[in-house]
Amino acid sequence: MAALELYSKFARVWIPDTTEVWRSAELTKDYKPGDPVLHLQLEDETGFEYKLDPKSGVLPPLRNPDILVGENDLTALSYLHEPAVLHNLRVRFTDSKLIYTYCGIILVAINPYESLSIYGSDIISAYSGQNMGDMDPHIFAVSEEAYKQMARDEKNQSIIVSGESGAGKTVSAKYAMRYFATVSGSSAEARVEEKVLASSPIMEAIGNAKTTRNDNSSRFGKYIEIGFDRNHHIIGANMRTYLLEKSRVVFQASEERNYHIFYQLCACAHLPEFEPLKLGSADDFPYTNQGRSPIIEGVNDLKEMEATRKAFSLLGITEAHQMGLFQILSAILHLGNVEVKERGSSSCGISVSLFCDLTEVSYESMAHWLCHKKLKTATEILNKPVTRLEATNGRDALAKHIYAKIFSWIVSQVNKALSTSSKPHSFIGVLDIYGFETFEVNSFEQFCINYANEKLQQQFNMHVFKLEQEEYMKEQIPWTLIDFYDNQPCINLIEAKMGLLDLLDEECTMPKGSDDSWAQKLYNTHLKKSSHFEKPRMSNKAFIILHFADKVEYQCDGFLEKNKDTVNEEQINVLKASKFDLLVELFQDEETPAAPSSTAPPGRAKLGRSTQSFREHKKSVGLQFRNSLHLLMDTLNATTPHYVRCIKPNDVKAPFMLDPHRAVQQLRACGVLETIRISSAGFPSRWTYQEFFSRYRVLMRQKEFLSDRKLTCQSVLERLVQNKDKYQFGKTKIFFRAGQVAYLEKLRADKLRAACINIQKTIRCWLARKKYLRIRQATITLQKYTRGHQARCLCKTLRRMRATVIFQKYTRMWAARRQFLRQRTAAVLIQRLLRGYTARLEYKRLVCERKALLIQRWVRGFLARWRFRRIKRAVVYLQCCVRRMLARRELKKLKIEARSVEHYKKLNFGMENKIMQLQRKLDEQHKENRELSEQTRQMESHSATELEKLHMQLKTLQEVEVESRHRGDLVTSLQEELELVRQELEKNKEVIFIYFLKRNILFYLFLFIEHIYLSRYKMTKNIYYFKISIKKILSNLTAICRWLLKHLQAQLNEERFRYQNLLTEHLKLEERYADLRSEKEADAGQMAADVSLLLKLQRRVAELEKEKMDLQSEMDTKEEQLELEQTKRVLGAERDYEALKRQELESDNKKLKKDLQELRQSLSKGSGSKLASPGGQAYNVLLEQLNSTTEELEMRKEEVLILRSQLVNHEAFKHKVVSPTLDLHELNEDGELWMAYESLKETNRILVSQLQTQGQTHEKEVEGLRAELLQLRAELDQQQQMLSNSLELPHDARIQASLQHEISRLTQQNMDLLEQMGKQDKMIRKLKKHLKTYMKKFGEAEGVHIEQSSPENMVGESGRTVSIVRKERDFQGMLEYRREDESKLFKILITELKPRGVAVNLVTGLPAYILFMCLRHADYANDDQRVSILLNSSINTIKNVLKKRGDFETISFWLANTCRFLHCLRQYSGEEAYAKHNTPRQNEHCLTNFDLSEYRQVLSDLAIQIYQQLIRVIENILHPKIAPAMLEQETIQGVMGVKPTGMRKRTPSFNEEGSHSLESILKQLDVFYYTLLQHGNDTEVVRQVIKQQFYVICSVTLNNLLLRKDMCSWSKGLQIRYNVCQLEEWLLDKDLQGSGARESLEPLIQAAQLLQIKKKSQDDAEAICTMCTALTTEQIVKILRLYTPVNEFEERVSISFIKSVQTLLKDRKESSQLLMDAKIIFPVTFPFNPSPVALETIQIPSSLNLSFLTRV
Repeated sequence: MAALELYSKFARVWIPDTTEVWRSAELTKDYKPGDPVLHLQLEDETGFEYKLDPKSGVLPPLRNPDILVGENDLTALSYLHEPAVLHNLRVRFTDSKLIYTYCGIILVAINPYESLSIYGSDIISAYSGQNMGDMDPHIFAVSEEAYKQMARDEKNQSIIVSGESGAGKTVSAKYAMRYFATVSGSSAEARVEEKVLASSPIMEAIGNAKTTRNDNSSRFGKYIEIGFDRNHHIIGANMRTYLLEKSRVVFQASEERNYHIFYQLCACAHLPEFEPLKLGSADDFPYTNQGRSPIIEGVNDLKEMEATRKAFSLLGITEAHQMGLFQILSAILHLGNVEVKERGSSSCGISVSLFCDLTEVSYESMAHWLCHKKLKTATEILNKPVTRLEATNGRDALAKHIYAKIFSWIVSQVNKALSTSSKPHSFIGVLDIYGFETFEVNSFEQFCINYANEKLQQQFNMHVFKLEQEEYMKEQIPWTLIDFYDNQPCINLIEAKMGLLDLLDEECTMPKGSDDSWAQKLYNTHLKKSSHFEKPRMSNKAFIILHFADKVEYQCDGFLEKNKDTVNEEQINVLKASKFDLLVELFQDEETPAAPSSTAPPGRAKLGRSTQSFREHKKSVGLQFRNSLHLLMDTLNATTPHYVRCIKPNDVKAPFMLDPHRAVQQLRACGVLETIRISSAGFPSRWTYQEFFSRYRVLMRQKEFLSDRKLTCQSVLERLVQNKDKYQFGKTKIFFRAGQVAYLEKLRADKLRAACINIQKTIRCWLARKKYLRIRQATITLQKYTRGHQARCLCKTLRRMRATVIFQKYTRMWAARRQFLRQRTAAVLIQRLLRGYTARLEYKRLVCERKALLIQRWVRGFLARWRFRRIKRAVVYLQCCVRRMLARRELKKLKIEARSVEHYKKLNFGMENKIMQLQRKLDEQHKENRELSEQTRQMESHSATELEKLHMQLKTLQEVEVESRHRGDLVTSLQEELELVRQELEKNKEVIFIYFLKRNILFYLFLFIEHIYLSRYKMTKNIYYFKISIKKILSNLTAICRWLLKHLQAQLNEERFRYQNLLTEHLKLEERYADLRSEKEADAGQMAADVSLLLKLQRRVAELEKEKMDLQSEMDTKEEQLELEQTKRVLGAERDYEALKRQELESDNKKLKKDLQELRQSLSKGSGSKLASPGGQAYNVLLEQLNSTTEELEMRKEEVLILRSQLVNHEAFKHKVVSPTLDLHELNEDGELWMAYESLKETNRILVSQLQTQGQTHEKEVEGLRAELLQLRAELDQQQQMLSNSLELPHDARIQASLQHEISRLTQQNMDLLEQMGKQDKMIRKLKKHLKTYMKKFGEAEGVHIEQSSPENMVGESGRTVSIVRKERDFQGMLEYRREDESKLFKILITELKPRGVAVNLVTGLPAYILFMCLRHADYANDDQRVSILLNSSINTIKNVLKKRGDFETISFWLANTCRFLHCLRQYSGEEAYAKHNTPRQNEHCLTNFDLSEYRQVLSDLAIQIYQQLIRVIENILHPKIAPAMLEQETIQGVMGVKPTGMRKRTPSFNEEGSHSLESILKQLDVFYYTLLQHGNDTEVVRQVIKQQFYVICSVTLNNLLLRKDMCSWSKGLQIRYNVCQLEEWLLDKDLQGSGARESLEPLIQAAQLLQIKKKSQDDAEAICTMCTALTTEQIVKILRLYTPVNEFEERVSISFIKSVQTLLKDRKESSQLLMDAKIIFPVTFPFNPSPVALETIQIPSSLNLSFLTRV
């Protein structure tokens, strides 16, 4: 399509504008060739006529379609020109808040003047390993591309960061270095990434300053080479600096500052170490107060100084050198305070003394040479005084020279700290250099800066041209030469022979050279001879150079002085003679003369040797800069460059505000527009065939669809675009000229618009017909129901008329009957009242008579009873006297009987036991009473308030209830009376008076009933409210309990998470410690003294141990002898008692045997076999008799034993009791009560002694704990002191001190452990001796019993032979092995075991069962050493196996076995919480001798470590598959739209072979799931693993979505939702809905819904805020800003809508982190899962070769 045809109606163009540079307008009329004007309509709907130039006929540039606006790459735009670039940057920067944009190979970075959260470690990990076009533009993407090309191509790389002051060059370079330091790490020999990052605060302090454009402007250029080894780890770095702005040391413009280091020094003036420097406020020094802006908002100079000193220390610069540097810098400040007075008085002021004191130079010499200079002639040397201005300039030159030396020295020290002994295999250079500058007054500094940018632009143009050529050749496109701007003539003007720099150096060598003479030479040499050189019209001291970016006018004043950079030689000599070593070191390089220069003029040969060598060594600044620039260009040309162009958006430092004029000026200066021009001259738009087919398939006809995508695209393009020069077909891509993509997009939009119109027409027709049919059906329905309603109304009227007649008939009848009934009722009432009155009178008379008779009866009865009582008392008194006399006689007889012994024994039989039992019961009752009283008091105090409230409520309720009952009784009584009244009325039938009375009674009765009902209603209402309040209280309590439970659960999860993070850190520290130990093993010489000391201590400990063992053996023998003697004494009495007991038992046995034999004989003589057979009646009777006799025998034997024990105790107490009192003997002649009393006293004494011993032991424990606490405090203080001392030491000395301290600590621990081991050995020996004595006692007792039992008694007398069957021995579930087979066991069972074979063929968890069975045997044998070795070796071997073989199957297998081993330790620990899940047989197998709860914790930690390693392996497997499968794979065909992409585009994954799809992720999840189950992992652990996997999928997908603008569209949201549904179906298929995996996908689901929801009105904003609860505010706003329409029918999200969403979400309290942490691992728990497998049933297969294990 011709370009003129695109200027049709509704086409949009860009027109120049003075305010906005370019302004958008729309054509209101088609343009025809020859029209003088374009009829336009501006965006504010005002008309405008744009006049065209009739000569050139240039039309205004066309505007890109809206779907191409905001692209990541500017080269993706169809129309490539300045307004399109500016508009795209404005949309991305101001609307989408995106500061990075690609422009071909350039990364354009716009300074946001606001801190953004896009540089964290999560962002670095997200960009690591990604292709440059995969993610949104970022400085990390450029850094990753450079790092990847270095590793892949083995070629050095460089990143060139340029831009004007305030554009953010330093920050971009800093972030690039941070990325390399984070991604690459360091090698094992040197960790220098921290040093590389630490160099930034140092260089910022000494080389950055505040300017009017930037608060942290770099006033020098630097090139940092970061060296890498063959493994691509950082091993070193090197820094080069260019053109330090020394003039800033002595002069600052308004609102500017000197270098930061001076203000940091002034901020530290109050510190003690800085007091000798005599510093003060920054306002006290002329070198720091000229700008009148000593403070930067938001910057604390004191804290910055701390960071600078910390960085110095990290780079190895000692405190002494640091203070020396600060002393020299302070001297520079004091030098600025030197006052130069007029001639005739002393030349120098008083402040020079401070400068001399700090620099330690001669006061007289420095004061003299500050005011004089040396002139050398052919015959003599003269000292000439200088003017005041010359002296001031000389002072400032000296200050600048000293600062330059300090700067160079610090750079050299930094390079020394960053250097490495080994040669780097490759490097990445980061160039942070000033961009093109033009000011109102441009001097020598701007000239050098622009010269450097000319060289860089030339290199950039050549590189871009080369890349374009390579692309065309790669795709086999016919190559045509592209015309591009060549700035070589401008470079020749500056650096060639007789160029500006050459003439400047020549003028500097002239004795009377000046700026004016140099300007005249320039005019004479280059004016009208070079097209890039011009002379201003109004000045003879300036010149103009036409740079690639703009014309720049330079003022010649100061060029010669700045190029010479002269300093008084004698002042330098005075400084060299200083006593300050560091100051002398700064000027050492000037003492060594250089070789004579070939360019020196012959007139200089007569000067002295030193002067000549000094001046020959002193090169001009321009020459030095040119040489360093050439060296830099050689370095850059030898590397693969990557370009970052920083843009300053405005001059007021307002966040996210773009000034079009400033932006266009910088775009022209930094080469972005030149890149656009080169790209647009060729084929800027490039599509792969698959992308073209996917985008423009709507333009294809059915017959054009071929199997070959290339042929299909060719046939379509030949039909759509007639001019074949507008496109070219490459091998894999189609190349388009500028504007062709916009034309194709127009055709596509027209086709889609026509299709939409057709669809709308059909749908509207269908809707209209549907509406008509609905209205017709509604009309028919209304008619039907109306007619029915009218018929029903007529029927209803007829029924009402008939009902009215009937109602009147019955009403009249009712009125007549009611009159009759009233009259009859009144008559009956009158009769009843009269008859009642007469009956009451008769009743009163009868009552009086009856009461008189009653009084008489009671009086007569009272008199009769009074007489009877008098007679009865007399008879009773006589009986009492007789009975008392008889009782006294009986009492005398009883007292005589009570004194007899037999009676006393009968009474006191068993008294002692009863007293003891009663005493015990009494104590128990007292204890229970105390406990119950305490519980009662607690319950009373706890429920007092509640009971009071409930009592009050209960009283009110009872009162109401009583009142209601009372009123209910009244109602019933009244009803009964009413019934009586009715009956009387029916009987008597009286008249009207009683009728009125009845009516009143009924009325009051109804009122009363109503009152009762009201009271009942109030009562029920109160009860209802009371129940509601109780329910509310209960609901509040349940809510509080739930909240507390949730809060506690959250705290528990947080603690688990912290604990497991500490475990991971502990593992890392262990690995680091192992590495350090392996490193330090080689350094044996330094540790010789410590090792010898350790060996001496070990020998001394061995000797002491041997002596201790000898003494211990002697003590053991003596103790055994004493114990044997004691046991012999005790055994005598015990043996007598046991002999007596055995004799009685033998006699009883003989009797029983005899009875048994008699019974057998009687059975054998029975009459029939049926009666005596087992099961018969006689047999059962005999068995019952036998059982009863045996029970009686047992009871008798127990009684005999009790009696004999009492006799023994009685004999023992007889020896103790010497003289009991007479009263006790009288009370108890046989002494039983006395013995009971003594036994109680003895018991009390024992209890008192036990309490005393317990109190003493408690006090000892408290004292021991206090001593231990004091010891720990002392150790803590010692460690803190050591740490503070070690921090002051250098790095090597710090390591040495820490190692020395660790050796001493370990030695002390060894000594403590040896002491504890000795105590334990002593206790073991003591227990063994006790065991031996008990065994001896048991053996002797058995021997006596065997001797006394005769063989005859052992033989059965029945004569029947009994066969003895040997029982089969049960397997106890234990495995025994020898000590020498331990290593073999671990090797076979852990190291060499293959998970695949074990998981398929054997019992799940078999290694864990085998290890536990071996552990059971060690516990059974009471072998603590074997238990410790078995557990520790198992844990260490598992760790080593997982360290060597870290594949998924191995980790899953050992996770299952570790958990099973842990569950076995819990299951068989014997604790009640675990034992209740066991069978009785399993409880018999519990561990008996050792408590392994601590090892359970160790195994739990090991399981957590294995779980975390498993999750990391899963993440590494899934991570590369997630983004292609979830975002890029087109699972729903035709939904995803492909937009035009630029040079940085990535190849779509769906066109690659072996690409990752959602099916591959689901298959991988199946593999993980079934492997975990196959290895026998617990179901809960599997659920937690699945939840973690889904979290990884969600986090990686969402992070990629947040960092990829091309993925934020409506169709992509639909695609993500479909993929999430597939994952949910997978969960449903595996029955894992309750695992929490679905909830972990919630952020991704909400992000997909956010892409699909409507985003226009305020209601939509509220819906978004309500829906997106799992997304943070940052994420929601980021997705809304990144939302990009794929088709023209979609609309962008407006800025006002985003602001309204932000306003609604501002009250949210959440993390400000943008990305989800994909590395987070949820805290894992291992719930107890008892094994149903019995240990005795486990069989060890022969394939394991564990034949040395013996079953026990």
